[in-house]
Amino acid sequence: MANELLTILEYIEQERGISRASIIKALESAILTASRKSIHPASDLTVKIDAKTGQIQAWARLQVVEEDPTFDQLVIERARERFPDVQVGEVIDWEVTPKNFGRIAAQTARQAIVQQLRRAEKENVQEEFADRVGQIINGTVRRFEGGSIIIDFQKAEGIMPAKEKVHDEQYMPGDRINVLLQKVDINTSGPSLIVSRASSDFVVKLFEREVSEIHDGLVRIVNCVREPGKRTKISVASSDPRVDPVGACVGIRGTRVRRVTDELDNERIDIVPYDEDIKKYAANALSPAKVQQVDVNEEKHELVVTVSDEQSKVAFGRRAQNVRLSAKLIGWSITLRSGEAAGKEEAAGKEEAAPSIDEQLAAAASRLAAALGVTEETAGILVANGFITVDGIKAADPAALTAIDGIDASEIEAALERLDNE
Repeated sequence: MANELLTILEYIEQERGISRASIIKALESAILTASRKSIHPASDLTVKIDAKTGQIQAWARLQVVEEDPTFDQLVIERARERFPDVQVGEVIDWEVTPKNFGRIAAQTARQAIVQQLRRAEKENVQEEFADRVGQIINGTVRRFEGGSIIIDFQKAEGIMPAKEKVHDEQYMPGDRINVLLQKVDINTSGPSLIVSRASSDFVVKLFEREVSEIHDGLVRIVNCVREPGKRTKISVASSDPRVDPVGACVGIRGTRVRRVTDELDNERIDIVPYDEDIKKYAANALSPAKVQQVDVNEEKHELVVTVSDEQSKVAFGRRAQNVRLSAKLIGWSITLRSGEAAGKEEAAGKEEAAPSIDEQLAAAASRLAAALGVTEETAGILVANGFITVDGIKAADPAALTAIDGIDASEIEAALERLDNE
């Protein structure tokens, strides 16, 4: 056992970088706990491992007495067999290593070494990655577990939970992957590194990596909101009036933003300038739609944005994505209304509260259903996919309309035929 233990200690010390002293300390504690029943019943027991020879011994601290010893005492005649000069009342360290101690110690040592290795590896991971939380790290896809991806980062394993994955991205074992390190958790039994590709911070870090002006502090990212795999909106500002923050992020001929979109598998990115004037900021956020007017309701923290009928489809975006992300970006609720509706309200002198986005979408679907002669369910699917007006339907590719998920192709074809005959 001694030679085997020395070999193991030497291997761990050299290959794993764990000190021999820390391993020995853990082994002594584990062996003592596991073998108390087989050792002398004294309450003050220790197990000692000789770092040079690997020999394992058990010791008890006993008080020397004249006669009638208890389990924590030793009669003086027996004590003087090893300590000739000992006196009554003194406390001595008395070896109590049992005969079968080698077998017990060997079994326990193996378990303790495994536990100590795991603990030490976790601590090494904490030390290695703690200051990299919030940064992009690169690893290799290893395997898949319950919808999560296990990634090898050489010195540690990481896990990308299902909620932190981008839905449409596909990976295979062996693929290299960039991720955002969100957390280091050494208390879990699984991988210690929690990573993400769905986080908005991942996009922010990609821009920080590509745009030197951000790194130098000339340009700052004010906010970033995202629907992973679909679209991102990011607002930027410059501390130097000579520096165009949007241009800096886009790069010459779009090289910088293209590198970011390539990493995001062509996810759409809108970069807009931040403005302290909330009206201008909202107009910028709704880009590429062109805004006619922005009315502010401070009490409700709401913006009523007027756009032309032609721009309403762009302002809403596919499945109302553009207006939804814009509202998140600026931190205000946004209600869109078309120029036609605004004109009617103004002419009638109405001062009613503007409808919500859901109400506007429902109203648009109702109008479209009446104009096309289709069901409101079909019209609702068209509106959710950005087809809000009859003119938009006419200009669209028929194949694109009939290919929309959930759409009744025959109903759309009949509607288009009616439009052609008008």
